[in-house]
Amino acid sequence: MENKILGIHHITAIAGDAKKNFDFYSKILGLRFIKKTVNFDDPKTYHFYFGNETGSAGTIMTFFPWGENIERGRKGSGMATEIGYSVPEGSLPFWQKRFENYNIIYKRPARKFGENYITFLDPDGLKLELIESKTQDSRKAWKTDEIKTDTAIKGFHNVTLTVSSIEATAAILTEIFGYKLIHQEAERYRYATDAAANAAIIDLVELEEEKRGHIAGGIVHHVAFRVKNDEELLYFRNKITDYGLTITPQIDRQYFRSLYFREPGGVLFEIATDDPGFLIDESLEDLGKELKLPLQQEPLREKIEQTLVPIN
Repeated sequence: MENKILGIHHITAIAGDAKKNFDFYSKILGLRFIKKTVNFDDPKTYHFYFGNETGSAGTIMTFFPWGENIERGRKGSGMATEIGYSVPEGSLPFWQKRFENYNIIYKRPARKFGENYITFLDPDGLKLELIESKTQDSRKAWKTDEIKTDTAIKGFHNVTLTVSSIEATAAILTEIFGYKLIHQEAERYRYATDAAANAAIIDLVELEEEKRGHIAGGIVHHVAFRVKNDEELLYFRNKITDYGLTITPQIDRQYFRSLYFREPGGVLFEIATDDPGFLIDESLEDLGKELKLPLQQEPLREKIEQTLVPIN
């Protein structure tokens, strides 16, 4: 079988205040806080991971909280502008009431591609959607005292990329990643892969006159796509190089190994492995409880801990 990308692995965004970010995603949205670590390139900054019970690929939302004084980014062309989460059918009234109780900015339910959804903003203005997916989603959601299985977030449904012209970006999705165009509504083009049951959709929105976006607070930094292992990672590195694009060498991110390249429309893409996963340094029961540092930063633990604000 031809190698294909297995859908979305994770999405990484920039946040402001670390405590507000932690509280919103773990308490209000009810995602599991699966890893508390630091930015490998800037260990004075947290790197948070939120997902399902085990941190399965396709459920992982990660953040670099740069502090409460960070400037607000600007959504625009050349970036991921919306993140869609899958929720159980009939759960949107629960979420509307919850958002009202917590004073979360949201829009009334709407419909696109035959699916009901609501749009809302996180504390930094990141645009999110909860979508009642037409596709059966059997992923086991993380449940809390307030959010039960019949309403809990399953994982990613889709991500939306805004570009001035879809042609070159669509070619990456179809010719390299194995996606196919499955629907179109006005300027929105929906691509999906049949190599994954969920987290399999990329929407391209074509806005010719849209101003270029600016990455800062409340903006997606990159979208990571999923492969099984190093062998497939190398396969796609060679394929992208042969296509004429520049791509990084393999980088060890401790919980996965990655390649990075910027697709022609301007969005930073990552390709990441499933292995080794998030259980290599914590048990399933203890995920997210302790600060985990990359080996090269471990000798600086005391100094790093002094610079990071408490979150829980």
